[in-house]
Amino acid sequence: MIPAGPDDAPPAFVRALRSLRDVQLRPEIHLEEVPGPARIAPYTAALAAEVRANARDIEADDLASGRFVVLHDPAGQEAWDGTFRLVTLVRASLEAEVGSDPMLGEVAWSWFVDALAESGLDAHAAGGTITRVLSQSFGALDRRPEQVDLEIRASWTARDENLQPHLQAWAVLLCTAAGLPPLPAGVVPLPRRR
Repeated sequence: MIPAGPDDAPPAFVRALRSLRDVQLRPEIHLEEVPGPARIAPYTAALAAEVRANARDIEADDLASGRFVVLHDPAGQEAWDGTFRLVTLVRASLEAEVGSDPMLGEVAWSWFVDALAESGLDAHAAGGTITRVLSQSFGALDRRPEQVDLEIRASWTARDENLQPHLQAWAVLLCTAAGLPPLPAGVVPLPRRR
């Protein structure tokens, strides 16, 4: 579901949200509208997503999750260098060997930059953080394997009201973090078997 925006929203914000309606995403990605953050910008909207191993099974394991937030300030904000700011969050669990790689932060940031470039976008006024958390279990839980959780937080400024390629770039980032192989244009993935 794509957010409609508040009734008093400026036409540019409404057009921006409408540009998201016809975005075609991989079937493994399940979107839902969630409340946008308050007090960051006069107009906000947000989507939450889960990437599931089996697109048709609602009980399937989540490979990654995240949020896509649209911020709009008609007056602009100096730090944004524009009137639309996009904020993303992506979370995924990784194998311990991958998570211990000292280059993981640089690699994860390159996923973000590459996802934007693949959608024909530049990372205008982009910034972000990459966080990894290593979980080790002890005592009665010592049989659990080590787990590494990766979190990618990024924001950038959209140059215009067409947010469709930005949502597509975020979807690519989600799928990359989830470990899904890239799909060539026009190819439909087959569901995974367990």
